[in-house]
Amino acid sequence: MAGDDLTAPLGLNKKGRFRFRPPLGLIGVAIVALLVAVFVGWIVVVDDPLGGEPHTVIALERTIDGVSARDMAVVGIQNKGADGSQVAALPASPEDLKNLAPPVSDAAELGPAGGLSTIPDGRVSEDVRHGVLPVKSADGLRPLDVYARPVANSGVPMPQIAIIVGGLGLSQTGSLKAIESLPADVTFGIAPYGNSLDLWKSRVRRQGHEMVIQVPMEPFDFPDNDPGPHTLLTSLPEATIRDRLHWVLGRTTNYVGVMNFMGARFMSSPDAMAPFLNEIKNRGLLLVDDGSSSRSLVSGQARNQGIPALRADLVLDVTPERNEIDARLLQLEAIARAKGTAIASASALPITIDRLAEWAKDLEERGLQLVPVSAALNSQLNSTQGQ
Repeated sequence: MAGDDLTAPLGLNKKGRFRFRPPLGLIGVAIVALLVAVFVGWIVVVDDPLGGEPHTVIALERTIDGVSARDMAVVGIQNKGADGSQVAALPASPEDLKNLAPPVSDAAELGPAGGLSTIPDGRVSEDVRHGVLPVKSADGLRPLDVYARPVANSGVPMPQIAIIVGGLGLSQTGSLKAIESLPADVTFGIAPYGNSLDLWKSRVRRQGHEMVIQVPMEPFDFPDNDPGPHTLLTSLPEATIRDRLHWVLGRTTNYVGVMNFMGARFMSSPDAMAPFLNEIKNRGLLLVDDGSSSRSLVSGQARNQGIPALRADLVLDVTPERNEIDARLLQLEAIARAKGTAIASASALPITIDRLAEWAKDLEERGLQLVPVSAALNSQLNSTQGQ
């Protein structure tokens, strides 16, 4: 046997048959090359190489909904390149940087373009642990007086309407749309948990709007419904209520007053409100009740202590639908004609902004005047004194 195997011709077995040994390595390389060629050809020929896999195509442009690259820098919007690397936004202008500093300024007056001061007035400001807080000056000058928007006198007495749109600073898209779409006499409520609030403040004030800052307060269903870590709670000691309020007030500057965010339980408790109201009085601020709770005692308690206070007659977007908001606006007009002044609160929702912008276009032609909230306060005081 062994001899037969040794004497057999090369390539033949002992029975004289050819014995083939396939080159497995070369075959493997050929298969891999074929697969690569098929894949490359598929990408070149097929329009959608993802073959129906979920994907998104985003067009990167110089502007987003009318927001320029400079605007992105002002409000803190950051861009990324196609490779994921950070693309530096255009730097804020010297004016933007200056507006964040705390030098002393004169009382707020409309500038050449209708803008208001964007830097805190040193006469009605104090620097504390939580930032720059508003305070009444030694001679009685109030932030309410300094930061109020002057109202144009049409010469013809008309019923007045004040609208406060809250939630500014939480959504970049919603906030930009509100600032760009709504008349300057609309007042904005700044949300304390928003980002880049000083930059939003600068945009709002340069457009001529008054501001109030929203203070989160305890609702009846707390903690299931929690307004946030700095919420004013009825269970807190007075020192903690003051500290939390100072944190909220220090989030930005140049506002005329404060407005509640939620707070049905807190605003129905005179004991809990006592340190809060004392702070608002000493700081010379306007207090606005957004009208969301029928059990609120805040505006009545405030007036008893000589604090300028207003309560909204209605909330425009309890139901955020076009027909519901339009119906509320008609109701607001009726209140203004009956009382001389009407006040409404709303949120910076896209549908709300759309309906308000459309409604305000021909308001004066209907014999009504849109005014900032401080003017509504003056109208109510004048109406009360005239009775």
